[in-house]
Amino acid sequence: MKKDTLLEIILGTIGGLIFAVGMCMCLIPEWSLFNVGVVVAIIGFIVLLCIIPLYRKHHPKKEHAPINWGIVIAWVIGIIGALVMGFGMSRVMIDDPSKSDMLIGIITGVVGLLICVLDYPIYSYIKGNKE
Repeated sequence: MKKDTLLEIILGTIGGLIFAVGMCMCLIPEWSLFNVGVVVAIIGFIVLLCIIPLYRKHHPKKEHAPINWGIVIAWVIGIIGALVMGFGMSRVMIDDPSKSDMLIGIITGVVGLLICVLDYPIYSYIKGNKE
């Protein structure tokens, strides 16, 4: 692994963690740290932006290849699965969930998880790589 790639990974991890902590500080009202959370999230975002010049310097610009529709469809299916699973988790995690909220949330979360798990086999089928 190149030193530059390792630096990109480290900056991405640190920036992502700082950004996530800042967003938690903003969105959890019990912490009462909204203003500080905004500042921390901005610092994390700036660290993430520092990756761009580093990446551009060490990775030459490539010619545009034809669109790989298998990857496009895999991304769309993955996003849909993540949104369905997130909806299910939010139904379970409300303040005082009823039994119907819990049941709907668990079932929806499992369906979203199955969509995410089946994403790669669908991609393999589309590409013709039946492994």
